[in-house]
Amino acid sequence: MLAGAVAAVLSGAAWWFGTGLAPVAYLAWLAPLPLLLAAPRLRWYWAALAALLAGACAGLNLWHYIHDIIRLTLPVGVAVVAVPAITFALAVLLHRRLMQSGRYTAAAVAFPALYVSLDYLGSLTSPHGTFGSLAYSQMDALPVIQLASVTGIWGVVFVMLLAPSALATVMAAPAGARVRAAIAGGAALVVIATFAFGVMRLHAPASSAARIGLITLQGPIRPAVSSPEGQALLARYVAGIDALAAQGAQTVVLPETAFATDASGIPALAELAARRQMIIDAGVALQDQHDERNAVQAFMPGAPQAVTYAKQHLIPGFESKYTPGTAYAMLPGAQTGLAICKDMDFHDIGHAYGARNANLLLVPAWDFGADGWLHGRMAIMRGVENGFAIARVARRGSLTLSDDRGRVIVEATDENGDATLVGDLPLHQSHTLYTRWGDWFAWLNLTLLIAALTQLRPVRAPAYPPIAVKPTR
Repeated sequence: MLAGAVAAVLSGAAWWFGTGLAPVAYLAWLAPLPLLLAAPRLRWYWAALAALLAGACAGLNLWHYIHDIIRLTLPVGVAVVAVPAITFALAVLLHRRLMQSGRYTAAAVAFPALYVSLDYLGSLTSPHGTFGSLAYSQMDALPVIQLASVTGIWGVVFVMLLAPSALATVMAAPAGARVRAAIAGGAALVVIATFAFGVMRLHAPASSAARIGLITLQGPIRPAVSSPEGQALLARYVAGIDALAAQGAQTVVLPETAFATDASGIPALAELAARRQMIIDAGVALQDQHDERNAVQAFMPGAPQAVTYAKQHLIPGFESKYTPGTAYAMLPGAQTGLAICKDMDFHDIGHAYGARNANLLLVPAWDFGADGWLHGRMAIMRGVENGFAIARVARRGSLTLSDDRGRVIVEATDENGDATLVGDLPLHQSHTLYTRWGDWFAWLNLTLLIAALTQLRPVRAPAYPPIAVKPTR
């Protein structure tokens, strides 16, 4: 019991600091290890309780953000805490049972396979897509996340959990040296191959570059472009875009729902795009007689009308007044796609644009301040998966230019008011295996999980005597 408590504290602390809004990447690799080492020697209920408490820390570190900043409902907050707790507990219990059954190789693989399987199935049903995936804890570990170009985020999660699972198996299994060496060698090969592939991919040269400007200005929320407030804000944006054009910007992106307008668009931006021979991508609340959509309008020189895209994945509750979009949008004559904020939490959006050979996505966004780093990096992961650069500008968040390797080329925040940036964004002609094969690795994990479950056997005589504290006299 004492061993379980100590393991829960150590694992919980690592989960707390290794995940969340500002994760320390290596701690997420270490988090499962203490409980995986202790679980085979604990009664199943103590192992389950310890794992639940430790795993909950991967959600409790978001409680202030969920409850106080975004102000989502209590059931949502409970789910954010419960899902990682239950997932971790189930994975630990499966690992424990296989270890006690003497199925050591299966134990090493089953832990990450179960975790990835539940992560994947959850992303298919959650209104928040892949939000909360462990893969996002590795966004500063660039060699690691390159694996997503082959496997999606599921491969990143698998590798970072295979390492502690295999280590715990080798350290705790009462098996022969040959078995332990095979497990250790196999896991080490996977981890080394992941890093080697990542380093090689990071050294690939870009084929071209685009000079892009981002701008977000403080002002009224979604003013009608025809109103006095809207006209005043629009004049400031026109001046700001002019300044970015003077610095060589060929494309400028404005934040999500910067203005409210109708199908007639924003003539001042259309005129500016024609005069400066540039692309201007503006987030708008697009209204007509039938509905209202959270959209972007991309104004291009020589185009008779703006290219329009409507946000497909809306925030439950916050955006209930909007009608979701159903179509994707590419700029004519370019490999540039359009998306909006929460769209980038979902791997289907990135996959669709990868299939359309996009090498750049323009993404107006609106964050909640505290989540600026995490939400911006979630979008960047879509580019790594599917081979495109991203120009993302968020109100109350970060302004980032990132390439398809996940490198942030230029970054700024709007914490102190207005914010602009301009930079040269490298573009690669990437056609990733993940774009071609989709979620094949997630399905492989489901297969591995089923195979591991078939290895379960009744435990006649436990190989690991329960840890007990001897009474003192």
